[in-house]
Amino acid sequence: MKKKLKTCDHSCFMCQHVLHDWYTQVDRNRTVVKIRKGQQFISEGDTVRGVYFVLSGAIKVHRRWGDKEMIVRFAKKGDIVGHRGVTSGKGAYPISATALEATELCFLDLDFFMLSLRLHASLSYQLMLFYADELQWSEQKMYNAAHLSVKSRLAYSLLLLRGLFGREEPDGFIGLILSKTDLAAYIGTTYETVYRAMGELEVEGLIALAGKKIFVCRPDLLQALLEKC
Repeated sequence: MKKKLKTCDHSCFMCQHVLHDWYTQVDRNRTVVKIRKGQQFISEGDTVRGVYFVLSGAIKVHRRWGDKEMIVRFAKKGDIVGHRGVTSGKGAYPISATALEATELCFLDLDFFMLSLRLHASLSYQLMLFYADELQWSEQKMYNAAHLSVKSRLAYSLLLLRGLFGREEPDGFIGLILSKTDLAAYIGTTYETVYRAMGELEVEGLIALAGKKIFVCRPDLLQALLEKC
């Protein structure tokens, strides 16, 4: 479902890097999309229509790798989604995107987004840095897949998710609930292997589990696992 939203806190990636005078144009051109948990709103191979910004909720960005799913990244409030399909021509989305919980998105069509990039040097500059960060992170993920054990890759991913989504108050669990299937797709292994590795970390006292919720008890020891490799 799409609708116009009367108010916006203008805290997303785009609004942080355009002139405040441009907010009026953003408000005129944006559409708010409400999606339910598990709903896919970008499909790999579809023609690029525009980009999305997360107003609330959480998103997984994923793609097919043979007959398996690979989670590329996660997106939270303020983050951009769909930018991987923005090219110099009429491109297609190279990824899919699905809500991990009830989510609200701000959608801007491609023409308006490209106009905003042309008119605001800061937005273009920050987007370039964002692409560079994503490339660096992707290269790190490839290195991890080649050189780290599943247990160490899981430790790396849990620390990353803890930093990205923070901790819920008052219990301190990571602020994103993920299934073991999604964790497996994120670190590049199987459900069974993640299940065993999670059990080992729990027995060693590095994490605590409550259903799908994960609490990082000893971030220092998780980090130590990476430094041993």
